Amino acid sequence: MTPEDKKQLDAHVKAIAKILYKNTPPEKVETFEGIETAVRDQILEHVSPKIAFFLSEKRQELAEDAAEP
Repeated sequence: MTPEDKKQLDAHVKAIAKILYKNTPPEKVETFEGIETAVRDQILEHVSPKIAFFLSEKRQELAEDAAEP
């Protein structure tokens, strides 16, 4: 990963974190356990499915490109 890509990724992760924090009930961020559970739940619900879908789309695009004569 290039330094520019790392910088861009960091900016996007911070933006995602702000959105997830804004949508987390305040009582969930009072303890380390609550924070860990809230982060895990939100990543599993909102982030992971999007990444998995994106990766599967890219894989399909690559396979289609390779199959073209």
